[in-house]
Amino acid sequence: MKSKGPILIIIIAIAAATFFMLPEKKEYEVIVELGKPAPDFSYPDAKGTVWKLADLRGKAVFINFWATWCVTCKAEMSSKEALFEMMQDRPFQMLGMLFRDDPANLPEYYKTQKVSPPTLISEDNESAKLFGITGVPESFLIDKEGIVREKFIGPREWTNPDILATIEKYL
Repeated sequence: MKSKGPILIIIIAIAAATFFMLPEKKEYEVIVELGKPAPDFSYPDAKGTVWKLADLRGKAVFINFWATWCVTCKAEMSSKEALFEMMQDRPFQMLGMLFRDDPANLPEYYKTQKVSPPTLISEDNESAKLFGITGVPESFLIDKEGIVREKFIGPREWTNPDILATIEKYL
């Protein structure tokens, strides 16, 4: 009987240690919801210009989260570039948001890939947390009043007539 006491204490100690050493379960709050206001932000772009979402009221805003290491982001880049060109002189602002990437990678990337929309840099991927990003590419369409209207997960052909019609609704 005496030998069961130390064994029981060891089992309890191991169980307690295991419980405290388990990784903490992460709860992800959905920040952006369709039909709700987009979280306001203020981030510099790769050239140092600061962009504030609130300053873009009156325009539809397209935000695309991407990375230089992302193959599918690169695949859709020419399509985004075409959309950017099509929307010049319209009440529309396209913004890129760098995701889990080093801004120092941008100059080399720009040598091989045309990227006209401003690419914003958020410290510690704060913007990705605000928008609930799980991977790239992910894009959002925000209307003139700052309401999130569309969320696109994955790459798209941005000049597709159906997508253009969706964007037109919010101009």
